[in-house]
Amino acid sequence: MGIFLRKLILITLVTASTAYAAESSIEIFAPEMNVKDQASLQRGAKYFMNYCSGCHSLEYMRFNRLAEDIGIADAQGQVLEDVLKNNLMFNTDKVGNTIVTAMTEAEGKKWFGVAPPDLTLEARLRGSDWIYGFLKSFYLDPKALWGVNNLVYPGVAMPNILGALQGEQMPIYKTQTIGVDGGSMQQQIVVGLEPAAGGSLSPEAFDQMVYDMVNFLTYTADPGKVERQQLGVFVLLFLVIFILFTYLLKREYWKDVK
Repeated sequence: MGIFLRKLILITLVTASTAYAAESSIEIFAPEMNVKDQASLQRGAKYFMNYCSGCHSLEYMRFNRLAEDIGIADAQGQVLEDVLKNNLMFNTDKVGNTIVTAMTEAEGKKWFGVAPPDLTLEARLRGSDWIYGFLKSFYLDPKALWGVNNLVYPGVAMPNILGALQGEQMPIYKTQTIGVDGGSMQQQIVVGLEPAAGGSLSPEAFDQMVYDMVNFLTYTADPGKVERQQLGVFVLLFLVIFILFTYLLKREYWKDVK
């Protein structure tokens, strides 16, 4: 086996082992999301626009649709445009526009090495638990570009945007032995996190903030879910009534059949 191939296998094993350990060492489950909670969605929209929209877009969501769904409207259902523009719209003044970031793809690649992805469908792609765990599991790593790493997404290219709110976390390491090319080597993996410095929010307040952000992203991934579920109830009721009348009609037609 050539030297290059042995090195390639070693790198692959180390990378795979690290990713597996980082993803499975700590199980972080999100609370049950409730996209009917408009107060939570409004807070989540505020947090997203203030902390995330500088780099990430929601290009499949329009501001006016967002406002209607999360309750930024009057009693007649008319969008409160002034409220929307003053609180959520930072780089456009047209409520019919989609939610895009001011950062270009080229700027993203230059600053982060990769363009930050659009997050409209992120909750459908990865799941609410993944996003919740990702936002809560940043830890200090002096070897990383931004000085932080992440248990859920090892080697993450972004800084910890919520670090000042959550506080800093230090990794807890464990030494693990892995086999490499007929031999073995020792490697440190992260098996836990511990607080290193407090943030501006209490742990309970930070958890609520992360929940609201994830709840909002869960909504954007499937904005028609609530309406679809409500319609489904009426469809089922119609079918029950229809079946009842069908049965009665059948009895009427067949009552004289011996």
